[in-house]
Amino acid sequence: MAILLVGASGATGRLLVEELLNAGQQVKLLIRPGSKVPESWLHNQSITLIRSDFQPINPEVISGCESVASCLGHNPTLKGIYGQPRKLVRDTVRLLCEAIQKTNPQKPVRFVLMGSAGVRNNLLKEPVPFAQQVAIGLIRLLVPPHADNEQAAAYLSRQAGSSVEWVVVRPDTLTNETKVSRYSLHVSPVRSALFRPGKTSRINVANFMSRLLTEDVLWEKWKGQMPVIYNEEF
Repeated sequence: MAILLVGASGATGRLLVEELLNAGQQVKLLIRPGSKVPESWLHNQSITLIRSDFQPINPEVISGCESVASCLGHNPTLKGIYGQPRKLVRDTVRLLCEAIQKTNPQKPVRFVLMGSAGVRNNLLKEPVPFAQQVAIGLIRLLVPPHADNEQAAAYLSRQAGSSVEWVVVRPDTLTNETKVSRYSLHVSPVRSALFRPGKTSRINVANFMSRLLTEDVLWEKWKGQMPVIYNEEF
């Protein structure tokens, strides 16, 4: 069985690929045409590279996969933030879930989505201070990718269907480190993502996502939840 990954060409996605390979996994990478990938991936027998615009997603891509992960995001450019597609992450999550349903898997497929600490878990009715509600409302209007991330998490948690089990991983301010370090996991944010943010290294996010996809005990602990991850320095 393989693990399907979208967003593999991004900064965190590349690290997740390496974590999964180090864990001995077979991976399928669904890559947008034109995205650059490391040369070593093209010759790695543990990697199947599929280039696609994601619309639609052929169920055959999902076939043979017991898990799916998304590190998909908008490019940090004016076109990436304000151009089309505005709902890249939400629509891709929806298309992946619909493709999973069409494969009629014998057991639910694991789906791990990379979100952010600024995305509220509405299933828990997480309390948000008034000042942060106002700020988030402005960000939602002015920075379209934030609303996209919110809607992607909402779709996965409410509309994914019976063939999908899910976890939304919520890192805080992302940093670039070379090695996995100690990190802590929380059911909800323990500090403000806007006014007192923590730090989370991309490689720690990749490590946690890889473990969710491959470790049954960890999966059972967090499935159906939106864990927040911080570097241990917190």
